[in-house]
Amino acid sequence: MLSDQQIQDLNQPLLSEHQLRFSYLTDMLARRSLDAQDVIRQLIDFQVAIPSWALGTGGTRFGRYPSGGEPRSLEEKIGDVTLLNRLNRSSNSISLHIPWDIPKDIPALQQQLQAEGLTIDSMNSNTFQDQKDQAYSYKFGSLSHTEKAVRQQAIQHNIECVEYGKQLGAKIHTVWLADGSNFPGQQHLRRAYQRTAEALASIYEAMPSDMTMLIEYKPYEPHFYSMVIPDWGTSYSLCQYLGENAQVLVDLGHHLPNTNIEQIVGRLLHFGRLGGFHFNGSMYGDDDLTTGSIKPYQLFLIFNELVDGAQDSAVTNAAVAYMIDASHNTKDPLEDLLQSVESILGAYAKALLVDRAALQEAQENNDVVRAEEILRDAFLTDVRPLVAEAYRQSGGALNPIAAYRAGQIREQLIQQRGKLSLSTGL
Repeated sequence: MLSDQQIQDLNQPLLSEHQLRFSYLTDMLARRSLDAQDVIRQLIDFQVAIPSWALGTGGTRFGRYPSGGEPRSLEEKIGDVTLLNRLNRSSNSISLHIPWDIPKDIPALQQQLQAEGLTIDSMNSNTFQDQKDQAYSYKFGSLSHTEKAVRQQAIQHNIECVEYGKQLGAKIHTVWLADGSNFPGQQHLRRAYQRTAEALASIYEAMPSDMTMLIEYKPYEPHFYSMVIPDWGTSYSLCQYLGENAQVLVDLGHHLPNTNIEQIVGRLLHFGRLGGFHFNGSMYGDDDLTTGSIKPYQLFLIFNELVDGAQDSAVTNAAVAYMIDASHNTKDPLEDLLQSVESILGAYAKALLVDRAALQEAQENNDVVRAEEILRDAFLTDVRPLVAEAYRQSGGALNPIAAYRAGQIREQLIQQRGKLSLSTGL
């Protein structure tokens, strides 16, 4: 839909202005003994998985407003991720949600993925809603349900996800539970936890040795009195119970207002249990807005902890899996995802500019103002030329959104798939 040559042609009129801004920033960083090219190499290496369910317009319980041209099959979803990755070269994997993305022809999918240079990042199970012809309902829980038959149904669904993952080369199995209660006394809190732990153990035992289980937490919604896995501590305790291949997944929207998420990140890195991120933006709760659109400083502080941990030899945390988890009601989904990736790369670049030695010295000397100023200085640096140069050097577009619009991609998708096409699974 957009060839490499077309992308380079779109870059051409932007090069002069880009080189001017990039040269200025490179010189300024060099004065601070920072190598711009070293930052760019790390940006090029950084990849963010695209979730299959974010490729169509989301909605609210009041309505949904499709943008048209939405992917109608898993193959078309892979095609959309291919397009995104061609534009920014930073999204070379896709996360699948079962049963929304049940593969029908695995050899053909493997061939498509290989041809497009993509991989399957993770498999995500779904026991938060009932499916057609499902034998038992999850109204009162899935892995925590009081009835063994319901729990076994949920366990089997997760094992099926693991099997699909094995066939498609996914190394991650993600579990998010909507299990909880709405009223005091509705659920025995300790027994619900124990049933969940035992059910997760059955799934864990079915995983191959090179697969990681990510356990996601959420303090509220869909239940508002209690959630079985409401916080990182509960997720961490379940990981400890299961084994070394179980890790905590942090969703930026899954916290109570004003939670210090960067501190949670630091704790999990210390324990070696930080497995992955679901990036999004939040104003009030689990809003699933564009990453960095509401709290860009918090996003930077989170990356500050991630970079600090990566540069600390005492931290033994395994590689962290990064993915976007967003819902788009008013934006073109693909434009929103391009925005999110750029915000993530920008926060990462700023964190790479932090003077670690000076920050540690300020912290050890309890110089509060100096420590804060070091972080503020990095955050206020305009790193957009670094991100754009990373795009360019890896073969992408200097301005992915502008290239997307210039190529009239949405219009082409509507022509191919129809104005009323709806993405599967939403």
